[in-house]
Amino acid sequence: MLTIKDLLEIKALEGIKIVAGEQGIHNKISLVNIIENPDAFDWLTPNELLLTTGYIFQDDEELQNKIIQELSKVNCAGLVIKMRRYLQKTPQNMIDIANQYGLPLLELPYNYILSKVISIINEKASGRYDLLNRKSLDMHNTLFKVALEGGGIESISSKLAETINNPIIFLDQDWNLLHFTDLDVNPVPLAYGIDLKKNRPTFSKEFIDSIPKDLNEMQKLITRNYHLEDLTVKCRILPVAVANYIYGYIVIWQTVHDLNEFDYIVLEQASTIVALERIKQKEIEDVRLKIKQEFFDDLLTGKITSSETLQTLCDLHGLNVHYKYYCIVISMIRDNLQDHHDLISRKYESDNIAKKCMNLIYKHSSTVNGEITCLYRNQQIIVLVGQQEGKQDMTVNETKQYAEEILQLLSQYQAETSFLIGIGKEYKQIRYVHKSFAEAHEALRLMHRFEESGAVAHFADHSIYHFLDSNINEVQLKDFFLESLGTVFEHDLLHGTSYLITLENYFIYHMNISETAKEMFIHRNTLIYRIEKIKEILKTDLKSYEELLQIQLALRIYRLLGKSLYHDEFAD
Repeated sequence: MLTIKDLLEIKALEGIKIVAGEQGIHNKISLVNIIENPDAFDWLTPNELLLTTGYIFQDDEELQNKIIQELSKVNCAGLVIKMRRYLQKTPQNMIDIANQYGLPLLELPYNYILSKVISIINEKASGRYDLLNRKSLDMHNTLFKVALEGGGIESISSKLAETINNPIIFLDQDWNLLHFTDLDVNPVPLAYGIDLKKNRPTFSKEFIDSIPKDLNEMQKLITRNYHLEDLTVKCRILPVAVANYIYGYIVIWQTVHDLNEFDYIVLEQASTIVALERIKQKEIEDVRLKIKQEFFDDLLTGKITSSETLQTLCDLHGLNVHYKYYCIVISMIRDNLQDHHDLISRKYESDNIAKKCMNLIYKHSSTVNGEITCLYRNQQIIVLVGQQEGKQDMTVNETKQYAEEILQLLSQYQAETSFLIGIGKEYKQIRYVHKSFAEAHEALRLMHRFEESGAVAHFADHSIYHFLDSNINEVQLKDFFLESLGTVFEHDLLHGTSYLITLENYFIYHMNISETAKEMFIHRNTLIYRIEKIKEILKTDLKSYEELLQIQLALRIYRLLGKSLYHDEFAD
């Protein structure tokens, strides 16, 4: 096994000498590389010997010191500087810090070519690679056997922690905990420094934000320090990725043993096997989700008519057949989803957003008076809210308040996504929840028609519009409106007045002059004048019950028809 001491005795490299860090003279050399990029620290591996001309740090004392520190952190074998091209002598500060950290610092005579030096060292170290490859193959077969026998991530984690002699943490693509394995000899137990609740974020946001966004493309271990109150833990992070899609992360809590080259190879093998395990679990989950989806499709379209079948399927999927239920439908519009040109990439992104939103809703579920079930399909999150029969029915205002809380929560954590929320009525039996689902959809449709955004609506808010839109054709609606309020509409068009809006607000605020004027930000006398003008145009005193009902229906039609009224022949 080649060491720094052996390197100094190679006759083909006569003249190479050690100038600092002699404490590390027995450091093992597994790989030789050239470092001429100051941003390459994340790419370094243990026992790696680095060669340089000194160009990148010739006039930068801070970078000179940082390079020694970073190589030492990664347990590199040493640093060799080719002299005289950019440095006439090794800087004293580098010598001092190399002695401090025990990192061998060597000088290479000017006449040597770096590529030739690499070739010579690799030739001397080649015998070691055969042994390393055999050990690596044995470990690969061991881990692969664990996966084939159904051991899952738990067994892989246990075997991996035992092999590299350090605690292991497996996280999903959102940095939520999947599994961990601690060691009895760990001086800094995992529970001391991080949150070990499954499916919850494990590390701090600051730590996660320090990880490169392109880690999936690097496909290498990187090093980050995790700061606790009274100490710092060195963490090695490896992406679990396939075809640039990250399925999770392996984090090594390096508190027991410094990683060597064999450990790195084992971790890369484990990453591939864990990726296959994650893909397998995702396929299983997709099958379960499909079965669940088919049940909910049948439930929400009213296809399940047998009480016995309904009871069995509800028990299977966690719904209580004796509960009262109402339905909330959340429409999601991701503003920048088109940035993902790949269709599959867009689907993954969309599914991932929906998953995060559902997790937020579940976490917030303690605030609702009932039990919730969430599912996702066709850019919509469907929430079923159930409560025991004996409890008082949910009022429209209570259901809207809960939906408003959800809207605020989702908007806060998903700022680039727009949401519309429709709510259906509560029904005494779950067999009728399809009606609530249809009503929630109808509330959404009418919100879209009225061009509302970032809003919540209950079907009860729009029931009159639903009745008019569903039972009377558009021509009849226009005729009714023009017969009732056509003269006011024409006056607004010809004179630029806003009498229809004034009349609408007048009825919204129960024909109260003071309240209406206040909400419209106009003087009370101005409103009185407008109302008198409207009475004059309509030739009515606005006191007849029948006339008031007719006018209010016409105002609903005015909102329902919207812009189409202005394309009518009358508007021309």
